[in-house]
Parts: sequence; structure tokens; C-alpha cells
Amino acid sequence: MIESAWAQAAIQLILLALVSLLVPASYRVIVGPTLPDRLGAVDLITTLLIGIIVMLALVESTQTFVDMAIALAAFAFIGTISIARYISEGRVF
Repeated sequence: MIESAWAQAAIQLILLALVSLLVPASYRVIVGPTLPDRLGAVDLITTLLIGIIVMLALVESTQTFVDMAIALAAFAFIGTISIARYISEGRVF
């Protein structure tokens, strides 16, 4: 647990900012005019979720959330690369 009141307030503000940024990113996924716009928005959402998970790991002071964030980052990277290749070349493998 974080014992400093200043650090707790900073983490709460960061969490609020990350969660509020999910709204415009979700809008871009839904309305995005092209497929690359939507891919970029999905990648942004996964990055925001990774940030949220890491901040929650600080709040809860547990290592498990950090491991989950690392796994999500690895899966998001592979997914983004494969979808980008599908968009550019029309094939995944």
C-alpha cells in the first residue's frame, strides 16, 4: 500500500486520466473511417489498459497485476503486427 497521501492522489489522478482517455479511443474504434484508424485506436486502448493495470498494481501493491500487464502487452504486440500485415498484404502468414 502506498502510504504517502500525495502519491495516492497522483495515482488517482493518473487513473482518472487513463480511464477518461478510453472514451475518445473507443469512439475512434467505432467511427474510424478506415481500418488502420481503427487498428491504431485498438492499440491505444490496449496501451491504456496496460497503464491502468500497472497503476492498480501500485495501489494494491501486488506483482500479479504487473505480470498480467506484461502478458497483455505481448499479446497486443503480436495482434497489432498480424492485423497490420493483413491490412497491408492481405495475408497473415
